[in-house]
Amino acid sequence: MGNAVVALALSVGDPSGIGPEIAIAAFLARGAAGLPPFYLLADPVLIASRARHLGVSLPMVETTPAQAAQVFAQALPIVPLAARSIDSPGRPDPANAAGTIEAIDRAVADCLVGDAAAVVTCPIAKKPLYDAGFRFPGHTEYLAHLAARHSGVEAMPVMMLAGPDLRTVPVTIHIALAEVPKALTIDLIVATARITAADLASRFGIARPRLAIAGLNPHAGEGGTMGLEDERIVRPAVDMLRAEGIDAFGPLPADTLFHARARAGYDVALCMYHDQALIPAKALAFDEAVNVTLGLPFIRTSPDHGTAFDIAGKGVARPDSLMAALRLARQLADTNTKAVAA
Repeated sequence: MGNAVVALALSVGDPSGIGPEIAIAAFLARGAAGLPPFYLLADPVLIASRARHLGVSLPMVETTPAQAAQVFAQALPIVPLAARSIDSPGRPDPANAAGTIEAIDRAVADCLVGDAAAVVTCPIAKKPLYDAGFRFPGHTEYLAHLAARHSGVEAMPVMMLAGPDLRTVPVTIHIALAEVPKALTIDLIVATARITAADLASRFGIARPRLAIAGLNPHAGEGGTMGLEDERIVRPAVDMLRAEGIDAFGPLPADTLFHARARAGYDVALCMYHDQALIPAKALAFDEAVNVTLGLPFIRTSPDHGTAFDIAGKGVARPDSLMAALRLARQLADTNTKAVAA
């Protein structure tokens, strides 16, 4: 494509959620928000229907990934899906599962062949997908499956929440709190930290990332008086990382890890469980935080919220997190391109 701009691929997510309308809102705000060119993988009939439902005038055009950037200033580029979608805001329907999955599949395929600069995903809901036969735990695991299917190399995806003032990575993610101590291992912490450090260097342009490692227990176990996991699992993992030359330190008490002075001392906080990472990230930047998947052979970002079926179709969904995800995806793609060229 020479010097032509390669657009971002945006998958529509669950059509019954707010994905279609935040995509529309982001496009309509593209100039004022400084958004990079993107194209939407969706059923054009659905998008036109949702725009009418919301009472907005939406210029849109069916196009190809290669042509998307050229038409972005005038109209929303839509790369049409083969699957049709039912426009039922707030009422998830398993009949929409085929389109939801097709959009993700094609976004990843476009990115891997260079037709898209990065993958940005609108939120999906698991139940309608499960009802239609989908058997992956969630979005991230499915993306790892697609990466392996296309490249033949198994990927370990790492979830990172990135906001203006804080980046956090949960080492364990969607498991019950009671299961965390059993799932947490030295190897898991080390592998997660390695991927995090590598992607912060190659995609975020941080030459020597500083990794703050949170303890599992209150006060990071306080020398073993509040649980032994921090001394037996977390500390040995930190020692291994430091021996490899990774600037990691901890275990640190999580209750003092996220205030402004503490945040100035690290580039990312590795947390031992889901809420330990997501509560501070969302508290500091609920409308601006972005979900970034590290460890994949392509760049993927997503808004840090769900399908919001309760407000779908009401015209009140804010596109802020999606716009932040689009801007960050472009930034990461540009940084990654420079790193590869160097």
